[in-house]
This record gives sequence, structure tokens and C-alpha cells, in this order.
Amino acid sequence: MIVLRKAKEDDIAIISDLAAQIWPQTYSAYISAEQLNYMLDLMYNRGELLSQLQKGHTFLIATETEQDKDVGFAGFSIIDAENQIYKLHKLYVLPETHGKGVGKILINEVKNVAVRSGGKALQLNVNRNNNAKEFYLKAGFKIKETVDIEIGNGFLMNDYVMELEIS
Repeated sequence: MIVLRKAKEDDIAIISDLAAQIWPQTYSAYISAEQLNYMLDLMYNRGELLSQLQKGHTFLIATETEQDKDVGFAGFSIIDAENQIYKLHKLYVLPETHGKGVGKILINEVKNVAVRSGGKALQLNVNRNNNAKEFYLKAGFKIKETVDIEIGNGFLMNDYVMELEIS
């Protein structure tokens, strides 16, 4: 069974460690090892995750109770208070749990929290080559735009911005 918990400061190491396990398997087919390591260090160092938590990001951790093993996480926040738009910044599950509903449980809880808070839409960015795009389309997201985001060191994130109306 999958149980979700809201992450606290003590859980930052778990999120960072899960990202370090998941990212190479998720992205190595279409971004260089150099870019992958740069992005992991930039986005998942413990100081950055703590800063996000302190700025109001919510992180959820999914735990497989039979094995007492953390298997995934999601991170989200409100990005436009006036229009009540939330953003799913992070959603990752261990590859061996793909197809077992963990991602769906996480995204449904993010959506539920946003709805309870008055959210009207949920946005996310996904790499244009990431198979997760199909997961998001099945969940009802639509591609809103295509973007190339400079992240430093000459690297770009080649993403789709996707959106789901939730109100």
C-alpha cells in the first residue's frame, strides 16, 4: 500500500536521495551526464530544497508500506495567487514502481490540495522527450506551450508547459 506524508525539513535528505536515484534512469537517454549532474546539483541540493520548503513549496513523499520504503515524491506551490494557478514542480517515482499507481496517487493528492485551496489550474513543465508527457496527457493535462529555458552553464531545458483546469 502507498501512503503519502507531507515532508518536513528532516525529509529533505530523502527527497535529494530519491532524485539522485531516479534522475539518471529518467534522463540519461536524452540529456548528457554533465547536464544531468549540473541540474541535480542545482535543483536538489539540500540548501535549495530547504529554501523551497521555506518559501511555501509543499513536498509529498510516497512510501510503500509493505517494504517501508520511500518510492517517490511530488513538490508543488501556488505560482499565481490572483488567478489561483498552482505548479507541480516535481513528480518522480522510482522506475521499478512505474505502472503501479504511485504517480497517479501523488498527482491526485496535489490536485486535491490545490482544489481545496481554491485552485483553478495546475501547471507543470516536462521535458519534450520525457515519456511522462503521456502520463500527464492521460491525467487530463494539455500542452499549453513549448519553451526552452536557460539554466546556466550553457544548458537548456527543452520543455512543454502543460496545464490542467481543476476548478
